[in-house]
Amino acid sequence: MDLFATALPALQEAFALILQPQQIMYLMLGVLLGLSVGVFPGLGGIAGLSLVLPFMFGMDPVSGLALMVGLVAVVPTSDTFASVLMGIPGSSASQATVLDGFPMARKGEAARALSAAFASSLFGGLFGAAVLTCFILIARPLVLAFGTPEMLAITLLGLSMVAILAGRLPLKGVAAACLGLLVGTIGEAGAGGSLRMATYDIPYLIDGVKLVVVGLGIFAVPEIISLLRQDQSIARGSKLGAGWTQGVRDWFENIWLSVRCATIGVIVGVIPGLGGSVVDWIAYGHTIQTAKDKSKFGSGDVRGVVGPESSNNAKEGGGLVPTLIFGIPGSGSMAIFIGGLGLLGFNAGPQLIQNDLNVTYTVVWSLALANVFGAGLCIALSNPIARITTIRFTLLAPFLFMMIAFAAFQSRQSLGDLISLFAIGLVGIFLRRFDWSRPAFLIGFVLSNQAENFSNNAHQIASFQFRRGLEQGLNYVASPIVLGILALTVVSVVLGIRQSKMIRSEGEVVHGHKRAPLIFLLAILAYMVTAWVNAALIDLTSDKIFPLTVGTVGIVATLLLLIRMIRAPEDDPVFADREAGGEDAAAPHGLWSTLAWFGALLVLSSLLGFILALLVFLIGFFRIRGQLSWARTLLFTAAGIGGMCFLAGTLNRDFPPGLLQEFVKLPWPLK
Repeated sequence: MDLFATALPALQEAFALILQPQQIMYLMLGVLLGLSVGVFPGLGGIAGLSLVLPFMFGMDPVSGLALMVGLVAVVPTSDTFASVLMGIPGSSASQATVLDGFPMARKGEAARALSAAFASSLFGGLFGAAVLTCFILIARPLVLAFGTPEMLAITLLGLSMVAILAGRLPLKGVAAACLGLLVGTIGEAGAGGSLRMATYDIPYLIDGVKLVVVGLGIFAVPEIISLLRQDQSIARGSKLGAGWTQGVRDWFENIWLSVRCATIGVIVGVIPGLGGSVVDWIAYGHTIQTAKDKSKFGSGDVRGVVGPESSNNAKEGGGLVPTLIFGIPGSGSMAIFIGGLGLLGFNAGPQLIQNDLNVTYTVVWSLALANVFGAGLCIALSNPIARITTIRFTLLAPFLFMMIAFAAFQSRQSLGDLISLFAIGLVGIFLRRFDWSRPAFLIGFVLSNQAENFSNNAHQIASFQFRRGLEQGLNYVASPIVLGILALTVVSVVLGIRQSKMIRSEGEVVHGHKRAPLIFLLAILAYMVTAWVNAALIDLTSDKIFPLTVGTVGIVATLLLLIRMIRAPEDDPVFADREAGGEDAAAPHGLWSTLAWFGALLVLSSLLGFILALLVFLIGFFRIRGQLSWARTLLFTAAGIGGMCFLAGTLNRDFPPGLLQEFVKLPWPLK
């Protein structure tokens, strides 16, 4: 009762904030954006949040939070469309839904599967928000006792689990996380101001690479390129059939299964790094194990939809526990969410709970409200969304290219943003192709600055404490909380190594020839060695110790992978390559010819400015790649440019200028 009484003013203020019309409007906007993004397989919350992140500057903090929470909350609901209607996992958290949801759709029960999924998702989201509400009350006194050593230990815990559990080969996960950490150190060091992997000749790199660019490049670009190469509609049919009320009854008849799987989702979400890549499989396995009749699973059993969908939405509530309380992202989307909090003036971690408890509960209850809106909209808009999936992706891709280029430019208003987007997009394409963990890379990048700051602070304070006495120094660095977290880290690594072979966060990938995966591995090794040498040449110890340590771990992991490649046969998982088989290998369009279209948009933008470049790009794309008539080409081009100008005018944003604008004075939007 004392805990509740202490937090009551913050609870009341949060409740008043989220019920304001402006906040509800932004929450609904976020839900609609999440619906739009979640329909496309592979994009998910990371790409969606990366798109809205640049527009957080100058927004009212609560409105910005409502926008982000609305988007995050509904993606695990809307990605069900891809899983049920297309047989393609909408995200890594909806892989298990495909096993029974898609067979139900093929039997004419798509509406029943979708309604059961939405009801389960709604319950899971509300369950996760309720658990998070209670957990913050209980955990707040404990969290306020966390100092620098404890936060460093928590950061190491998050990194260890992400690196191990995000990939089927533990060494690949470790190397991907180290690569992300090293990319995060590019630019001016926070402690002494030394330049790392940057020079004054390239001013853009002095401030490092921005999270917006990394999120879009690592996740959005590879998935758009992959879908565009197929040159077909995502789904073949849009008929949902009947059974909307039956699906809700199915969920209610399996309410205790939904409760158990939602609990699993919360527990898995709380543990940093587990996230979506494993939660649905654990819930699906539990569903089968506890069922008396197992004969229909895999051929259209509605329980195979209820279980995973209850867990993946509850996971978002659990994932906010480490994100809000410790500043440790529980998943890739939570990593972007932390960046958004920073842009709005909040720092995730103990200080958020201590100083801005009302904001914390605004996030939690916005999550619950967004789940209600999201489930309702998914049901109301099911038929139009189903029809959208039958549109050729070739007609949608140029608009997505347009949006991500515009969003990336907003991070610094520099053409360097577009160059970085293309470069990071290439890295993302290769990480996806060779089955390297993109979530591990992203979370390593996000935690890089935090891990370095905690490391430097802990080292300086510990040195001072040890000079005062051995016992005092040991009490500082080896407190009971630190020892407990380190023990949990060891346990998580051991369990992660045992479980990693079962995890398919990027789906199944065939094994290719040795040459291409080996070349990519050598490229990563070369970058890590270069970063290590660059750090070693820095004079200030505080600025070089972190990249040297991370680089050493990354180089060792990469060398061990290299040794395995030399010794292993070609069918070893270390040679995973999507171009060796599956949809990517059978795609009618090549990787480089498809990527060239995106590159052409960026090059033209640097020469002509964004709007003129967009005019040339859209006409060329729809006529040549889309093979549309001149009438439809001009109509779609006008719609794209008109929509872009409306968005920029509403948000008061500038377009990327080109070389032309330096010589010719042009009116808006051409300037």
